[in-house]
Amino acid sequence: MQMPHVVNKYRSEIDSELRSLLQPYRLPLYDMMRYHLGWIDEQGMASADSSGKALRPTLCLMAAEALGQDYQKALPVAASVELIHNFSLIHDDIQDDDAERRHRRTVWKIWGKPQAINAGSAMRVLANVALARAKERGLSLEKCEAGQMILDEATLKLIEGQYLDIQYEHRFDISIDDYLTMIRGKTAALISCSLELGALTGTDDPGTLKMFNRLGESLGIAFQIRDDILGIWGDVKNTGKPKGSDIKRKKKTLPIVHALNNGPVAVRDAIIGIFQKDAIGEKDLELVFDILNEADSYRLAQKTVRDYCENSVRLVEALGIKVQYKNNFEQIAKFLSYRDH
Repeated sequence: MQMPHVVNKYRSEIDSELRSLLQPYRLPLYDMMRYHLGWIDEQGMASADSSGKALRPTLCLMAAEALGQDYQKALPVAASVELIHNFSLIHDDIQDDDAERRHRRTVWKIWGKPQAINAGSAMRVLANVALARAKERGLSLEKCEAGQMILDEATLKLIEGQYLDIQYEHRFDISIDDYLTMIRGKTAALISCSLELGALTGTDDPGTLKMFNRLGESLGIAFQIRDDILGIWGDVKNTGKPKGSDIKRKKKTLPIVHALNNGPVAVRDAIIGIFQKDAIGEKDLELVFDILNEADSYRLAQKTVRDYCENSVRLVEALGIKVQYKNNFEQIAKFLSYRDH
């Protein structure tokens, strides 16, 4: 499914804001960031775009514009969210030993884990620098301070979610509620933050801010569960990852958690036995696929995605924003339901 048009609407300006933020910094440390963001190759030469979807800063600007704010004034806020997201990706790649991201070698794979930690940590600090620039665009000091608190709380929740994700690697007693708690932190917290920060630039109403936060959580959960589906059943041509990649990495994503909780004891024991092996071979992979099919885990996961997306649409309706903005949010929800990359 194609990306909604609105995702491309702000893309060049988000990129320009990020580039201007990094422009004064010349230490090779910052070239590691530029590489991760897809601007340069390993030799430091300009490269074809290989950056991500920029979903979070896009949602931030969509919220600002939907509430009557000039979205350009919210660009520093959107940049801060994108930097937090990418800081988390650099550290996530280190923690997961992932050698590739977006069809290129990861930062740690090129420069080593110690320097990649430095790059990710510095990017986290630059997110604060980006947010402080919002005052230069006319955002009040009070709103800048409130925005900093929202950003910091979301970052803490993100790290808590990552902690749980790593902790769950060695556990098999994870319930679906446990899993949802984890992704509310790891994925949904920053998407909620994106929408709440964008809304903050356009309103002082606490109820509206809370509604945008809830919308972000619903979209974020849908986004992550669809990611879980693609991590098992996705097409390598679209995702860049081979079918079953999350199984081989022994990730406790929703389909696996569902099978562990709803299958007979023999099924649970079979999954545990396979996941406790040093490496999962092709025969083991096929057995897990058979178990997931028997447990109807794909259908359950996709239904959960649709449920959260439908809830997102209801929240958008309740916001009472203009039709053009409502339609944009609904297109995002639909895309998250059926995306293939």
